[in-house]
Amino acid sequence: MKTRSIRSRAVILAAGLLATPIAFSPILTMPAHALVVFDPSNYAQNVLTAARSLEQITNQITSLQNQAQMLINQAKNLASLPFSALQTLQQNVQRTQQLLQQAQGIAFNVQQIDQMFSQKYGSVSMSATDQQLITEARSRWQNTVGGLQDAMRVQAGVVGNIDSNRTQMSALVSQSQSATGALQATQAGNQLLALLAQQLADLTAVGAANGRAQALTEAERTAAAEQGREQRRRFLTPGSGYQPGNAQMFNNGN
Repeated sequence: MKTRSIRSRAVILAAGLLATPIAFSPILTMPAHALVVFDPSNYAQNVLTAARSLEQITNQITSLQNQAQMLINQAKNLASLPFSALQTLQQNVQRTQQLLQQAQGIAFNVQQIDQMFSQKYGSVSMSATDQQLITEARSRWQNTVGGLQDAMRVQAGVVGNIDSNRTQMSALVSQSQSATGALQATQAGNQLLALLAQQLADLTAVGAANGRAQALTEAERTAAAEQGREQRRRFLTPGSGYQPGNAQMFNNGN
């Protein structure tokens, strides 16, 4: 009985000794899959992939920058010119037009011209008295003088616009040279064309005023020649002759 007990204890002790290395084996040993192995080929492939990804990101950033610059350029091309000479040009044209509208005598009106020429520059009436002939001749002379004065006033007004035109031209050229986009350059060019149109309008007004003055002078000369022929005819036409009458040369003292 005692021998069986001792044998049992020996078996249990032996079993304990055999179990001990198995229990501590996870602590003393490392599994094969936990070992770190350096693979140069795999590392190079990873570096190349990262470099390509970085290059793609750089290209995307560059593309976004180009698009942003393109939008900025489009905004500049669509920006309006911060300067306008239209009001000044319109005022110059209006001043010249007012001078033409203030024409004396025969104005720049087709119906009035026809009426006035029919009345004052037509054929001389043979039934008109000498006083009427003198009055009509003086009226024609006044029209001629008024036309000459009107022409000089228009010329003076156009000369007065020269300084304003010079200032506007300088400003428009400066705006055109400093334009930031196509729209601003186009608008500056259009305003320069408007300035040219205003100057042409001034020249047209001067030509019209000078032509009017010259026409009135020629019309007066023609009418004067016609009136001169009528007065010569009256002078040469035989009359009733001399009719004697009583004349008192000295005071009789009464």
